[in-house]
Amino acid sequence: MNLAEKIKHLREVEGELRGINRPMTQMEIVKTMQEELGESISQAYLSQLESSKRLHLTASSRDLLARFFKVHPGYLVSDPPDYSTDLLSEMEMHTDRLETWLVANAAEWRIEPALHTVLQTLANAPDPRRYLDVLQKLMDYSIEELEAIVEALEEHQESEESAMLDQ
Repeated sequence: MNLAEKIKHLREVEGELRGINRPMTQMEIVKTMQEELGESISQAYLSQLESSKRLHLTASSRDLLARFFKVHPGYLVSDPPDYSTDLLSEMEMHTDRLETWLVANAAEWRIEPALHTVLQTLANAPDPRRYLDVLQKLMDYSIEELEAIVEALEEHQESEESAMLDQ
């Protein structure tokens, strides 16, 4: 991925993270950066970067963009040709890519406790694919139907526990 693609991607992600459900515009990035960090780059400079008219950032611009987008400054460079983010070592053959993905994404989503817990629980499950298969089937039900099923299961479990205590 080149620098222009990375910056466009970061604008998309930032828009989602800020709840506007669309990529932030270049002007929004510039204004928000100024408001939050007290300094900014120009919209024209950002446009030149995104259109690949400028291929490299100055060190100060790289640091400023990294702080704003909360990424490592080293991310804000173009990847070398044939660069791949996939693990290509022999180790990959001996590990479960789903488990690795679940663990990594659970860590990434710590700010969303429910999602973090679900991903971490799946990562620790003996066969997470089975859970995902069942989850896929449950998605055919409405949320109201699922809530009723969970409530019935909880009531059943409580009555079983109460019966065991009575014995």
